[in-house]
Amino acid sequence: MIERIQLGHGSGGRMMHQLIRDFFAPAFQLRSLNDSTVVDWTSTGRIAVTTDSYVISPYFFPGGDIGVLSICGTVNDLSMAGARPLYLTAGFILEEGMPVEDLKGILNSMKIAAATAGVKVIAGDTKVVEKGKGDGIFINTAGIGIVEDGLDLSPAAIRPGDNIILSGPVGCHGMAVMAERNGISFEPKIISDVRPLNRLVEVMLGTTKDIRVLRDPTRGGVATTLKEFAIESGYCMMVQEDLIQVPPGVQGACALLGLDPLYVANEGILLAVVAPAVAGELVREMRNTAAGADAAIVGEVSGGPKQTVLLKTGTGGSRLIDMLSGGQLPRIC
Repeated sequence: MIERIQLGHGSGGRMMHQLIRDFFAPAFQLRSLNDSTVVDWTSTGRIAVTTDSYVISPYFFPGGDIGVLSICGTVNDLSMAGARPLYLTAGFILEEGMPVEDLKGILNSMKIAAATAGVKVIAGDTKVVEKGKGDGIFINTAGIGIVEDGLDLSPAAIRPGDNIILSGPVGCHGMAVMAERNGISFEPKIISDVRPLNRLVEVMLGTTKDIRVLRDPTRGGVATTLKEFAIESGYCMMVQEDLIQVPPGVQGACALLGLDPLYVANEGILLAVVAPAVAGELVREMRNTAAGADAAIVGEVSGGPKQTVLLKTGTGGSRLIDMLSGGQLPRIC
């Protein structure tokens, strides 16, 4: 029985074949152990492709682990392009000495997350690096999905008067990771919001095609994503502070650590800019889903000041929101 990863597990020989055969192939129901695979392609539309790498520390955190994060992150990147995610690949860099029980837990999380999202992991790769050079496990993923003909989500489509929708509370993922990394306990306990958003996006696109753009505010948080919208569209994003939900645990943790929850990473919410005529109906439909139960219109697009984000505070004032010059929270994805 393998208990820890050894350098030989990345050698390409018997040990590596045993590792893949005993752990990876069952987890993803792989029919072949070749370096590439061929799948039936019968859907119509354009292809969306994404790739991402996950280096989170620690690789287990409240509400998830690096495995579920890698599946959901890739599914969500495809979904934000309006794509229906279908297939994923997964490359693993394992550090010598990593407990195999940890690897098994991560693979099981990936299996469950893929089944929840309705996608298949169809190919992958495994390498092992010497102890001290890999931080346990890194995962690289690639994803493929289909985009319906005629659908083109882009900040360039944003117009003054459009509404800004946020699908749920902010800051949970980043603060859950920070608390776990530093051995800090908060009450109430902060749980990562990591989850796939493709079902929510399907409901949204099934309700209306008058959606200008979708984005999941991961690194850099809601503030950075809004600023990206402002820069790429040329308009002003005006949002109401009291309409943006911040869970009490996140609020308290951010106050204690001197952080702004608008810049904290999320892994299970989205921002949408939509035509004002459909915003109300869209929010009602979103609230019928688990991922969009707390959806709300939090602001609107204005013609100016150009390329800015204005946060209207509860006291009646407003402040400019900009991107961070550096990183507020390292290694959160």
